Amino acid sequence: MADHHPESHTRRMSFFSWQKPCNISNTKINSHKNMNVTKTKNGNSSSAEKALNILLAFTPDNNEMGTTELSEKLGLHKSTTSRLIKLLVGTNFLQQNPLNKKYLLGGSALRIGHATTRSLDSKLIAVAHPCLAELSQLLGESVAMEMLSGTNVVLALHVEGPSHIRFNFEQGEQVPINVAAGAKVILSQSDPKLVEIFLEQKFRKFNENTIVSKDEYRKLLKEIKKTGIAYDKGERYLNTHAMATPIYNMEGQTKAAVVIAGPAYRLTDSFLESAIKPLRETADKISKLLFR
Repeated sequence: MADHHPESHTRRMSFFSWQKPCNISNTKINSHKNMNVTKTKNGNSSSAEKALNILLAFTPDNNEMGTTELSEKLGLHKSTTSRLIKLLVGTNFLQQNPLNKKYLLGGSALRIGHATTRSLDSKLIAVAHPCLAELSQLLGESVAMEMLSGTNVVLALHVEGPSHIRFNFEQGEQVPINVAAGAKVILSQSDPKLVEIFLEQKFRKFNENTIVSKDEYRKLLKEIKKTGIAYDKGERYLNTHAMATPIYNMEGQTKAAVVIAGPAYRLTDSFLESAIKPLRETADKISKLLFR
C-alpha cells in the first residue's frame, strides 16, 4: 500500500458494495484442529467416515505415513486401513511414495484444498470490507488489505478515507515487498523458506529511505515479527506514511494484513501510535469472522 502516491482526483472503488456490519457474532468457519468425523448413532464408524478420518490424519502438514502408523493413530485394524488406503489411492486422494512405500495426500485432495483456499480468499475480501470501512471512518484515513497471492503480495482491497486528501490505489496490484508495510508484516510471520523465495526478486530503490539490502531486510523482518507492526515511513514516497498489522488464520499463520496510509503530516508518530490498537482490533475481528 505504501507504493502509491497521493492524487487530488481519484476514482472511488466500486468492486464491493457495503456488506454486513463488522461484528464477531456471525457464523465462523470451524478449525480442523482435533477434528474427527462423527460416528454413526450406534457408535460405529462407517467405511466412509473411516476413510475421511484417514484423510484428516494428514492435516495440517501432509507428512508421509505408512499403513501401520495410520492404523495406530486412528485405532483401526490394519486390514481395514489397508483396504481404505487402496480405495483412496485409486481415487487419487492419496498417493504412495515409491521409495519408502508411505502415503501422502494426492491430487484429488489437493484440488479440494485449492478450491477451499480460493473460497476463503473471496470470503476474506467480503468480510474485510465493512471492517476496513469502519476503521477508515474511525481514523479518518484510507485503509487497505494487502494479501499473499502465490509468491506475490497484492493490494486486495482499499477503502478511501473521508479526508480531503486521498490516495489512488489499483486493486489487485502487486506491491513492492521492500517498502509496503503490509508485505513486510506478512513476510515477517511467514515460513523462512517462503521468505527466501520472495527475496530472489530484485529490490528497487525509490529514495534514500528505501531498503535495498537483503540482509538488512531480513533483520527488519525479525524485528517486525516481535512487535506485529510494520511501517513504511517515506520509503517509496517521501511524504507518505503507512502502518500494518497481520490477519491470522486458524493455524496462526498470516495470509493478509490491514494497512492504514496517508500523508506524513497527518500520520505522525503520535497518530500511528494511537492507531495501533484499533488497527489490531480490526485485524482480529476479520480473523474471528473467518476462522474462529
